Formats: sequence, C-alpha cells, structure tokens
Amino acid sequence: KFRTLEEILTIEIKPGWKRGTKITFPEKGNEEPGVIPADVIFVIEEKPHATYKRDGNDLVVNQEITLLEALTGRTLDLTTLDGRSLVIPLTEIVKPGSEIVVPNEGMPISKEAGRKGNLRIKLDVKYPSRLTTEQKSELRRVLASVS
Repeated sequence: KFRTLEEILTIEIKPGWKRGTKITFPEKGNEEPGVIPADVIFVIEEKPHATYKRDGNDLVVNQEITLLEALTGRTLDLTTLDGRSLVIPLTEIVKPGSEIVVPNEGMPISKEAGRKGNLRIKLDVKYPSRLTTEQKSELRRVLASVS
C-alpha cells in the first residue's frame, strides 16, 4: 500500500554562494519498497541585479560621468547590496575607461569568514555631442596651457 508524505526541506542560503553551488539532502527522494531513496539536490542560480554584476567574488558597477565631472571631480553615492551607503570622492582626473577598486566591498567569500571581494566601479566619461563656437573658444583659452 502506498501513501503520500510531504516533508519541508529548508535551505539556508549563505552570503557569497556562487552559481552552481549544490545543496544535497541525502535519501530524501521518492521511496519504493526495497530501494534506497534517491538524494534531492538543489543547484543555486543567481538572480541578475539592476545595478551590480558579479565577477567571481567582485562586484562590478558601471557609472557614467560627464566630461566636466571627469576633469573637475565628483562624489559617487552608491547603495551596497546590504543597504549601506558608500560615498566615493573622485578627486583625480578620470580618464576614459578608468576603474576604481574599493577593497572588501564585493561579495562575501563563503569559505573565508569576514573576507569579501572588491567593488569595481567602471567609469564611462560622457562627452558632449556638440559645442558652440564660443564654448570651443573658451575651452581653448582655459586648456591652452595643459599638455
């Protein structure tokens, strides 16, 4: 005689687990007379985030800044995955393709308690689409001494 039994299996997801991590519940599969029940295996998938992308233990975020901000500075305000606010001042001239690395602000490293990857901020400098003759003249005057 067969009967249906339900059992709730609880999975405690640990911060930093990577895609493909397997959680096994031994012998929790279907039972049949004379057969050892199979294991139930869950495989972790990652849900895409609107702001951050995972690269190993690092988190990568793209930030667009204007040419003026690249030359004169700016403060970046970022909210971390755990809800904290990070304030990152840009005080140096930002060249196209620049990347800022903020140590220990990436994903938790599950096998090394207290350690995290890095936060990598990729800066994209947005150039103006056009300048007036007067703006070009003023830029030449201001930047003439810069080599």
